[in-house]
Amino acid sequence: MNHFAKIAAQLESRDLDGMLLTHEANRFYASGFHSAGTDGMALVTREKFYYFTDSRYTEAARRHVQDAEVQEAGHGRGYSALLMEAVQRHSIQRLGFEDAYMTVREHDAYARALPCELVPAADLLAELRAVKDPEELEIMIAAQRIAEKALTDILNEIRPGVTEKEIAARLQYLMLHYGAEDKSFDPIVVSGPNGSLPHGVPSEKVIQAGEFVTMDFGCIYHGYCSDMTRTVAVGSVTDEMRQVYDTVLQAQPAAMRRPPHRASSPASTPPGPGPLERPWTAPPGTSSGRRATVPVSATASATAWEWRSTRGPTPLPPTTSPCPPGR
Repeated sequence: MNHFAKIAAQLESRDLDGMLLTHEANRFYASGFHSAGTDGMALVTREKFYYFTDSRYTEAARRHVQDAEVQEAGHGRGYSALLMEAVQRHSIQRLGFEDAYMTVREHDAYARALPCELVPAADLLAELRAVKDPEELEIMIAAQRIAEKALTDILNEIRPGVTEKEIAARLQYLMLHYGAEDKSFDPIVVSGPNGSLPHGVPSEKVIQAGEFVTMDFGCIYHGYCSDMTRTVAVGSVTDEMRQVYDTVLQAQPAAMRRPPHRASSPASTPPGPGPLERPWTAPPGTSSGRRATVPVSATASATAWEWRSTRGPTPLPPTTSPCPPGR
């Protein structure tokens, strides 16, 4: 999957002869090929597409980049030289560049080296990337499904005695196990008093019965990210915990029903359907458990484990991951 042609179709309306892509995410969007950091460059002209990279990525780029000519930058013929040749070949007078990402030093170097005008055009890519095509949507859904599988598994491992770090490590392993390329960001796993930290860092804190555990995580699949946040309760759910949970749960769909970009009073927002209720059975291995019913909306889900045990926590299930067993 690439979007060279979609970018080229925008050039004439913006009075551009070409578009230079140096930012990692925009290069990937154009070419469908990922190279880290500044290790690559794409050029989209009205007639032809180019992908420039160094010898570390040349072989992989030639395998994966379609509809573009792959050229290798090296000693004596670096990126600026390759770009100069293409600019002259296509008589480019106005070259769009990513003003939101290119540094001042890089801009000055290209302005001195190239016989054309550099035109700020980062919004061209921003506008195209904001509207996903069907193939992109399928990939994004697949990324979310991977995260959901990891969540299903991790619910069987959250119990008193394990640490936030152990749950975070397991989440990352499980997403990779189910096909992710990487994590979308460092996962957040916070419990008890740490739950007040919006972007808390998983710590050695041991999860206790009667606490909320909040997890914010996601994965990268074919270059696209998923991102989800779920909160679960371990042990008995107090009335106060249920009230706080329900308040947040009801606020989410209420906010989503509001018309965008227009202020409105609460009275003007029609009431939506009430939260659904989904049963959850206590995890296996507990000496005494009972079914807990937790409100769940169509856009947010969470599970409360409501159970009592007369013995210590059971060990985590066998795994081939390097994560330490639960304590």
